[in-house]
Amino acid sequence: MRSITKRELNQQTAAVLDQVTDVDDVVVTERGTPRWRISVVADEETVLARLERDGQYTPPSADPAPWPDHPGGPTYSGAEAAALLDEMRGDH
Repeated sequence: MRSITKRELNQQTAAVLDQVTDVDDVVVTERGTPRWRISVVADEETVLARLERDGQYTPPSADPAPWPDHPGGPTYSGAEAAALLDEMRGDH
């Protein structure tokens, strides 16, 4: 993202607008403070497309990793689970 001054935009408008592309905006500063952003108008751009362009969103993979058949960790019977819950509640 390129940064220019308000004066540069005023004096070289056509050259500045030529620098604006689909993937690169131009930020206009006033007294060193960013004030405006010039970007290409995209009629069909969705919020997710804009966030992806800005690098704030990554779409999910088209081929995600499969879930494991048997997740790790111990297995408990109903009675064992009830005993653990009773112990956590302090009902013993």
